[in-house]
Amino acid sequence: MAFQDRTVAIIGGGSGFGLRVAHGVIAGGGTVVIGGRSQQRLAHAVAELGPSARAHPVDLEDRPSIAAFFEAVGSLDHLFVPAATYKVGPITALSDEDAESPFRTKFWGQYHAVKAAIPRISQDGSIVLMAGAAGARPLKGAAAYAACNSAIEGLGRALALELAPVRVNTVSPGTIDGHLWRSRPAEVYEAAFAHYSTLTALGRPGTEDEVAETVLFLMRSGYITGSSLYPDGGYALR
Repeated sequence: MAFQDRTVAIIGGGSGFGLRVAHGVIAGGGTVVIGGRSQQRLAHAVAELGPSARAHPVDLEDRPSIAAFFEAVGSLDHLFVPAATYKVGPITALSDEDAESPFRTKFWGQYHAVKAAIPRISQDGSIVLMAGAAGARPLKGAAAYAACNSAIEGLGRALALELAPVRVNTVSPGTIDGHLWRSRPAEVYEAAFAHYSTLTALGRPGTEDEVAETVLFLMRSGYITGSSLYPDGGYALR
């Protein structure tokens, strides 16, 4: 029961990676506080997770909202922030606002969430940041997105030094067969999965459970900090 008597805050815990991590924490004896913008999604997730879960709305682009979320959480032991909303495209095609969107929600959103959590997190706890394998191996047509993921990995290494003994690590997934891609038209995600499969050592996209297991491992492992793990099927190697 690795999470017995532990509280884990997950912003973006209403679906996808975050929801799978929440299930893993509860299975390990812990409690979770999940956050997100959709109160309906949060309510459905809490009903699915059961009595060891509670929820509070939060918007990562709104600092008072972040502060209110952690006030509702109280003390915590681990933090994971997979929530982000952004647009990806070539530098010549994106507006400046859209190009900045990965940094606004994915980089600065996590930065401000960590900052708000610092006074509340236990000294033997951990923070897992969410980046992406594109930071290590960018593809043409997503420069700002790739740069954002690289920046998050750098942030994780710097915070591991600054916040020690609290551990800070980063998870950098590749393309994942999950709710985000499956919400798009079939021809879009099927083409993306087929292409990604040609770029990996394992020849397939990943699953949300595989990413969640990586996050849970980083939370449980008391001697890993400042590291980035790649549940990407070997994409970053090729």
